[in-house]
Amino acid sequence: MSDSYREAGVDLAAADRAKDRLKALVDSTRDANTLSELGAFGGLYAVPEGVDAPVLVSSADGVGTKLKAAFMTGRHDTVGQDLVNHCVNDILVQGARALFFLDYLATGRMDESVVTDVVTGVALACRENGCALLGGETAQMPDFYAEDEYDLAGFIVGIAPRGGIIDGTSIEAGNVLVGLRSSGLHTNGYTLARRIVFDRMGLGVDDAFPELDRSVGDVLLDVHRSYARQLLPLVRDGVVRGLVHNTGGGLPGNLPRVLPGGLGAVVERSSWAPGPLFDVLREGGGVDRDEMYRVFNMGAGMVLVLAPDRVDGVMERLRDAGESPWVMGEIEAVEAGDPEVRYAD
Repeated sequence: MSDSYREAGVDLAAADRAKDRLKALVDSTRDANTLSELGAFGGLYAVPEGVDAPVLVSSADGVGTKLKAAFMTGRHDTVGQDLVNHCVNDILVQGARALFFLDYLATGRMDESVVTDVVTGVALACRENGCALLGGETAQMPDFYAEDEYDLAGFIVGIAPRGGIIDGTSIEAGNVLVGLRSSGLHTNGYTLARRIVFDRMGLGVDDAFPELDRSVGDVLLDVHRSYARQLLPLVRDGVVRGLVHNTGGGLPGNLPRVLPGGLGAVVERSSWAPGPLFDVLREGGGVDRDEMYRVFNMGAGMVLVLAPDRVDGVMERLRDAGESPWVMGEIEAVEAGDPEVRYAD
C-alpha cells in the first residue's frame, strides 16, 4: 500500500489554491519600489530615494495568545491587522516609517478560507500603513499544531534618516510624558485576560462583555491600532524626544527602554481613566493594581516624551489628527542604576 503527503496531513493542492487567492491581496499593497512578484524565492524592494543617510530599521513579532480568541470565535480577519500594526509601531518609536512586511503562518491543517482571512487582514493593514506585503510563508505542520489552530508571525523593515533616529539620548529630566489611547488590549496580556473572562467570570465569546454594549469576542478581538499616521509628521519635524510602544510589560517594562542612565519616569495614574474594559478585568480577576499596570497597557498604547515647550503645540496637532492626548507624567533624575518607573499616586 502506497502512502502520500496528503494522507500524511499535508495538502499541497490546497496550499496552491490558497496561494492563488493571496496573489490579489499581495498585489494590492505594491508600490513603486516593489520589484518582485508573489512566488519568488525572495522579495525584492528598492531602497527609496530622498532619505538622507538612510538607515534600515527592522523588527519581528507575533500576535501571541490573542490567537486563541480568534480560534474561539471563528473570526480570523483581525489578527493580521494586529500583527502589522504592532510591528509598525515597534519601528515607529525609533523614527522609522514602514517599507515592507513579510508574514509567516504555520497551521496544522490547510484551511484555505482561514488563510485567506488572515492574509486579508495583513494586506489591509499594510495598505493603511503604506507598506508593501513583499512575501511570506504558509507552512502545514499537522504533527506540530492542532488541526484547527495556527501561529502567526511578522517581519517588518522600515527606513529612517540617520539624523532622525529616535534613540532617547536627548531625553532630560523635566521632559513631559504625553499619552495616547489604546484601542483595547492590543496584543498583550491575553493569557491573563482569557483566564479572567472565561474561567473566573464564566463568560462565553457570544456573551455581553460587562459595562460594554458588545460581545466578549468583539472586545477581545479589537484591533491593535497603528499610530503611524498621527505620529510620523511629528517624527519628521523632530519634535519628539522619545516614543514608547506600551506592549508586554506595561509602562514599568517599556518606559525604561527609552531612558538614558540616571533618569526615571514618574507616572500620574490619576491623569487618565483606563476605561471599563480594564476595570472589569481588575475586578473580575481580583488583580492587584500594580499587576494590572505591569501586564496590560491600561488604555495608554503609546507614550511620547517631549520637551516642556513642545507640549502644547504637539497636543494641538494630535487633537487635529483625531487623538485625545493627555499629560501623564514626567522624566526625573534618579540615582545611578537602571531606569525605573514610579507612580505619583
